[in-house]
Amino acid sequence: MRYEIIGPLADRFDEVLTPEALAFLVALDSEFAARRVALLDTRRARRARYATGQLPDFLPETAHIRADPSWRVAPPAPGLVDRRVEITGPTDRKMTVNALNSGARVWLADFEDATAPTWHNVIGGQLNLIDALDRRIDFTDGRGKRYALGDQVATIVVRPRGWHLVEKGIAVDGRPISASLVDFGLYLYHCARRQLDAGSGPYFYLPKLETHREARLWNDVFVFAQHYLGLPVGTIRATTLIETITAALEMEEILYELREHSAGLNAGRWDYIFSVIKNFGQWPDFVLPDRSDVTMTVPFMRAYTELLVQTCHRRGAHAIGGMAAFIPSRDPAVNETALARVRADKQREADGGFDGSWVAHPGLVGVCREVFDATLGDRPHQLGRLRDDVQVTAADLLAVDKTPGQVTAAGVRSNVAVALRYVDAWLGGTGAVALWNLMEDAATAEIARCQVWQWLHHGTPLADGGCVTEDLVRSILAEELAALAEGRDDTARERAEAAARIFEDTALGEDLPAFFTTDAYARHLGPSHGARPEQG
Repeated sequence: MRYEIIGPLADRFDEVLTPEALAFLVALDSEFAARRVALLDTRRARRARYATGQLPDFLPETAHIRADPSWRVAPPAPGLVDRRVEITGPTDRKMTVNALNSGARVWLADFEDATAPTWHNVIGGQLNLIDALDRRIDFTDGRGKRYALGDQVATIVVRPRGWHLVEKGIAVDGRPISASLVDFGLYLYHCARRQLDAGSGPYFYLPKLETHREARLWNDVFVFAQHYLGLPVGTIRATTLIETITAALEMEEILYELREHSAGLNAGRWDYIFSVIKNFGQWPDFVLPDRSDVTMTVPFMRAYTELLVQTCHRRGAHAIGGMAAFIPSRDPAVNETALARVRADKQREADGGFDGSWVAHPGLVGVCREVFDATLGDRPHQLGRLRDDVQVTAADLLAVDKTPGQVTAAGVRSNVAVALRYVDAWLGGTGAVALWNLMEDAATAEIARCQVWQWLHHGTPLADGGCVTEDLVRSILAEELAALAEGRDDTARERAEAAARIFEDTALGEDLPAFFTTDAYARHLGPSHGARPEQG
């Protein structure tokens, strides 16, 4: 079996792409590539069933797992006992230093939704993690600002890309390798021992899982990788993002499959909303109002978070809350209003039993910490709150029609503007994009374009009069594209036009593509297969 490095070997990339690390990736691919493809086929078949009107439910064949009170996940690993504040962000050099110094207990080092998967971002991000662990990441930027790691830094938890994505920069037997295995494998190979020597461990966040069988695949990957590298089983720990409606119905089963390696569950709110629209958006009972109206207090979202806390604590696992995406502004009035909303959101999570929560910006760490400090006191978590008062049914999780709110012309424009500008930045190599005082990533762009598709599909009435039509959306898109492209050079203008075409293809067609990132990556990002490969 032979591998090819299609991507160019930039400075120091050879420190990541060593023959031994690549051999490990080949071993992972040989063992698990076929199972990954089969599970993706199962995803497509499941979505096709939902298109006929079938709705998901708790699985009768796994009822014995849910009913068995005896099993629990592994106890928290070093660095994952107290997770009251977690910060997320891409693995570029500046964010690496800022996140580790932020005062958060955990940094989610994100190769997924907050990273545009250019070859430089993927391999450069791995190099930054190695340098951070070796404490040689200090640097001075072009403006003379010094970035240096402090004495107390956050625990690193790496989020690899989802099972649906591939990495074009590395081919095995002539085909691109799973992006999940690349991100996971390179970090584990280079950093597991470094982390263990530092008193921590190799920790991961698992994105976009849809079923417990996908969790089983990850668990088998962990067992295989630990044996390959001579690590004790259970060294790896993983927190699973519950960010699909199907995973919400299999939370206990997911914890059970990963129980030797589980570090808990996270309420991945933005992808969860995206998942609901993607799977059921063709049905009128599932039409959602403006994105800003779909808060965590609407009935179907409240049911999901309460069930997550109850499930986790019943099994001894941490329950981590969702994202605060606000970016501090220079406008005091904007800050005052937004920080009050963030505080209320974190207070709701702390009161509901969550053990910690996410923020997207270092400026929000203090707010989140204050709220959880007041709730937790000297305790590292609230696993003892079992939430026996919670009773959630499958119907509660699917009660989208009880969501208050309306669809407005401003909401349509906001979705078009956010999706267009995000995809434009993503094509330019940036995956976490500040837009109108919010940090947007791939998940929020997915919600935006899926809502537009849904409203078009149903000819949804607008609160301001009229309804959502293709002519209306195309008119808004043309106006937003003109504003985005104004004053740009030819290359940047062509990128904006490519972003508009991606929006058209993924929001205005008869069918709703599962992700915008898969086809956009295949056509626009990653190294060209025309590059001269390094072979092994």
